[in-house]
Amino acid sequence: MSLANSSDDKVTLLEVKGLSKFFPIKKGVLRRIQGQVRAVDDVSFRIYEGETLGLVGESGCGKTTTSRCIMRALDPTDGEILFRSANGEIVDIAAMRESEIRPLRREIQMIFQDPYASLNPRMNVMDIIGESLQVIGGMSAREERSARVAELLALVGLRPEYMQRFPHAFSGGQRQRIAIARALALHPRLVVADEPVSALDVSVQAQVLNLMLKLQRELNLTYLFVAHDLSVVKHICDRVIVMYVGKIVEIAPTETLFSAPKHPYTAALMAAVPVADPRQRTAMTPLEGDVPSPANPPSGCYFHPRCRHAVEVCVKKQPALEECADGHLVRCHRAAELSLPGIGGENEAATAGS
Repeated sequence: MSLANSSDDKVTLLEVKGLSKFFPIKKGVLRRIQGQVRAVDDVSFRIYEGETLGLVGESGCGKTTTSRCIMRALDPTDGEILFRSANGEIVDIAAMRESEIRPLRREIQMIFQDPYASLNPRMNVMDIIGESLQVIGGMSAREERSARVAELLALVGLRPEYMQRFPHAFSGGQRQRIAIARALALHPRLVVADEPVSALDVSVQAQVLNLMLKLQRELNLTYLFVAHDLSVVKHICDRVIVMYVGKIVEIAPTETLFSAPKHPYTAALMAAVPVADPRQRTAMTPLEGDVPSPANPPSGCYFHPRCRHAVEVCVKKQPALEECADGHLVRCHRAAELSLPGIGGENEAATAGS
């Protein structure tokens, strides 16, 4: 196993190759398998050290399932998840047994979406953060754990004396800061953040995002940032992956994606982002139809039933994820022909040769 670095010598920390996760559909008295929900279907990407990689798409597109497979909270159906550990060894997380994964928990941690559900209401902050220090970190002495928890609380902007309080005594933003402190307890190298600010007020979102950026600089963290709010993604991410019905449809640097998207679905997501400057606002062209079921996806390009640029080949043949520019990959038969607006772009997408 090996991890290839980028063309500009960025070090690959994690590489996902052909990741799939299917959930069986069981029916009848005997609960026989009648089909499969293709939640994640042949997904491949890389995360480089020190970057923030965004993973976006509509609800049900497979972004959370992808993140949970990386954490091995779900067992992948197929594919490889290669990770470069601190000692330089490259391991396949997808093929590891639970006993083998446990030491790796030091290096990969997760921040969950709902700060109200992710903290045990029966445990105080000291026990919530200190549990991983004791179970995985080997800190058996309570005084040692207490000192580390106080240090972590100060790191995320909370008072050390809060460690004796229970989750119900905190606001949503404070709870998420506690969740971040818990994720950082074991000095991880990769943090998977599953919509970490979607349950928070807008003003609190900004505080938590700025805290995450500050911690990334100070601790040399790498983030996989799962989100559906593109304005948040634009603020925090270096590169962005767009998913639709379990497949990646576009990967690009953030600035490139927002200024010149190449996939019609990405352009539709951009059109739904509110723009503060009234001079740059455009009339939104809403998508028609519903998101296809991952249990019965359409033929050809999964997006063709909702795409106003679809042609005959889109119905019959599934496009490959191909590079259209340096670091910009897109899954679209007509990517080279279409000129699609980004945020603040033209009202309507112009189609060359239409």
